[in-house]
Amino acid sequence: MDFARANDNLTSRNIIPSNNNTLSAPPLSRYENQKRRDWNTFCQYLRNLQPVPLSLLHCSSAHVLEFLRYLDQFGKTKVHNQNCPFFGVPDPPAPCACPLRQAWGSLDALIGRLRAAYEEHGGNSEMNPFGARAVKLFLCDVRNFQSKSRGISYEKKRKRSRKNEKIMSVGEDHQPRDNNAGATLCGQD
Repeated sequence: MDFARANDNLTSRNIIPSNNNTLSAPPLSRYENQKRRDWNTFCQYLRNLQPVPLSLLHCSSAHVLEFLRYLDQFGKTKVHNQNCPFFGVPDPPAPCACPLRQAWGSLDALIGRLRAAYEEHGGNSEMNPFGARAVKLFLCDVRNFQSKSRGISYEKKRKRSRKNEKIMSVGEDHQPRDNNAGATLCGQD
């Protein structure tokens, strides 16, 4: 699909009520609606670039990074500067003048939706500017800085392997039941 006509074709997914009794397409999911809004916002951002609007064909990871920085002005997450006395404090006791920014999780989800939308609109997955290494590194840096700034860990939760589940279930069958077993395992004696 031609990128110049991508936005025009977006409206073809909208459900237009008709007077006849034919079946209409099911409504778009919340995810699909959000992806469409994000895509339209990014395309509008490219059209409004100064001094010359940019087409999607000429869009690079640098433009994606500019877009993410642009979105920071609409953020709602307090991110403390390194010279702020509340840097690294999870629940600061008083307000400070540090900026509000987009949360890392919001940016990560946004990039995922835009990456999918780019490919749905005919973009080559190997040339997807939303999946570029520079964008991944930027998101990693944002995550690490916000983690340090806010004193919040973004570590992944480990999944239990099937092998451990089988061992635990076999062990439970041969041991007497203890109502406080969960508290003991969590260190809450």
